[in-house]
Amino acid sequence: MKSNTLSLKLMFKAVATCDKRYDGKFIYAVKTTGIFCRPSCKSKTPNFENICFFENAVIAKQQGFRPCKRCQPELSVDIFDPQQDMVVEAKTFLEQHYQEKITLNILAFKIGVSPYYLSRIFKEKYGVTPHKYLEIIRIHKAKNLLLNTMHNSTEICFQVGFNNFSSFYKQFKKICGCSPSQFRSKNGRGI
Repeated sequence: MKSNTLSLKLMFKAVATCDKRYDGKFIYAVKTTGIFCRPSCKSKTPNFENICFFENAVIAKQQGFRPCKRCQPELSVDIFDPQQDMVVEAKTFLEQHYQEKITLNILAFKIGVSPYYLSRIFKEKYGVTPHKYLEIIRIHKAKNLLLNTMHNSTEICFQVGFNNFSSFYKQFKKICGCSPSQFRSKNGRGI
């Protein structure tokens, strides 16, 4: 099915160039994957013979296609920034699971995008990579534990998700400008 006002050639060109101007004018679906997308979706451009065009997401769903997780074409164009939703989801996951071993591959798999794409967009939105953001969360939690518990630095290191003390010490000093014990002493919690 094609849109009444746009030619197949023009729609395919919009898909191939990820042209945002055509979002809301049509949806395309890929027969080989069973997924439908916005014209602006940054997914790999499918072969022309594998594409179906629809006027909207409802029709694509009725034909048995499911929405792309990256561009979420079933949501309103005006209120949806797929990149923002993706990085907020990644940020929230890191904040809730900071104590666990989290690699970029694990995080990207949880979000449903490639590691490279997630890292690039996360850095664009927040100014740091997901890994650096995770380290910042862990150091923030460590500072709180240093001030509010009697645990030693080694215990705190493992409680906040670091695998070894030397990494913890190095990152703590890099972010805070002092060692964990110096931080505790300067802020009124000497042991």
